Amino acid sequence: MTFRKALMAGSLLLLPVAAFAQTPTEPVTGLYLGAAGGFNIKSNPNVNHITSNLPGAGGLTTPNLNLSTGIGGAAMGSIGYGLGNGIRLELEFDYRGNSFSRTSGNNRSGSGVSTGTSGSEKLWGPMFNALYDFNNVIPYVTPYVGLGLGYQRAHLSDFSAGGSGPGAVTVTSNDTRASFAVQGILGVAYNIAEVPGLALTADYRIMALTGTRTYNAGLTTTTATGTTTRFGTFQLGHDLNNTFLFGLRYNFGASSPPPPAPAAVAAPAPAPARSYLVFFDWDKATLTDRARQVIKEAADNSTRVQYTRIEVNGYTDTSGSPKYNQGLSVRRAQAVAGELVKDGVPQSAITAQGFGDTHLLVATGPGVREPQNRRVEIIVH
Repeated sequence: MTFRKALMAGSLLLLPVAAFAQTPTEPVTGLYLGAAGGFNIKSNPNVNHITSNLPGAGGLTTPNLNLSTGIGGAAMGSIGYGLGNGIRLELEFDYRGNSFSRTSGNNRSGSGVSTGTSGSEKLWGPMFNALYDFNNVIPYVTPYVGLGLGYQRAHLSDFSAGGSGPGAVTVTSNDTRASFAVQGILGVAYNIAEVPGLALTADYRIMALTGTRTYNAGLTTTTATGTTTRFGTFQLGHDLNNTFLFGLRYNFGASSPPPPAPAAVAAPAPAPARSYLVFFDWDKATLTDRARQVIKEAADNSTRVQYTRIEVNGYTDTSGSPKYNQGLSVRRAQAVAGELVKDGVPQSAITAQGFGDTHLLVATGPGVREPQNRRVEIIVH
């Protein structure tokens, strides 16, 4: 698997996360934990040379051999700290495992080699990463990049490679070696709005083990007379891993979104004013039985509403002089106000005034005795 193909695969894997993102981003602040799983594509390791430890056996230099590997599993757990400005520092522990399928290339004599290979290589160890989040650069998601340094243990599990027939050599190993490692990280995070601090992550990591690793091995040679097993070493190099991970990250320092502002409640409209009409006989300010009933109704209803004031306005018809009518309208208003007080309305809530023969309910000329105009109007505000 070439680096270019692996990078293209990583880009395609990250696109769906960006396409379906809907949640605004915020910087990672404080402690966070992460976990992810995925798969690893290993570039084919080189077999540098095979050496027997028997005296005089010498080395079997094979500079053009490499091991073909299949796609394997990968997992990662991390603990980190976000500085709140896009920078994150984290410690991860990772695992990768790939099986071997074939050994191919040219042997020491220059002839082609292609032989079946079994077993697997397992990598695990800690890595220290420094990452940077590009907050609010792409809507709703946070791309990030990072670099890591660490230490990986590489274990060959039931490794076996070799040919068949006279002179064929089979190499077997179950050895473990360790190496420093470096990695580059390219990823994207999608914040879950319903759970503040929780994010989906998808990233591509390319990790290289430094130098070469020399494994103890058993070397079995098949001849016409039988097989001979000796012990020695073989060396692997160019171990490059293309890892694709999908996971979750939880930031304990994430702030919960502020509660939505309460919906504005419209102030209740003031209750409409209610009015009652009390009518009088001609040239009278005394209350009739019907007038007392109306006043009683007005007083009772005023206790059932939240009123601010009660106006008592007196009027006359046009049959008297303006001066006389003004005095009569005041006496009528005072008579109604007094009755309201008797019926339980506080005196302080009442305003009584007279308007004489103005504001006629029924328009007439001067000197007309109109019953509808001989009235007091009670207005409850």
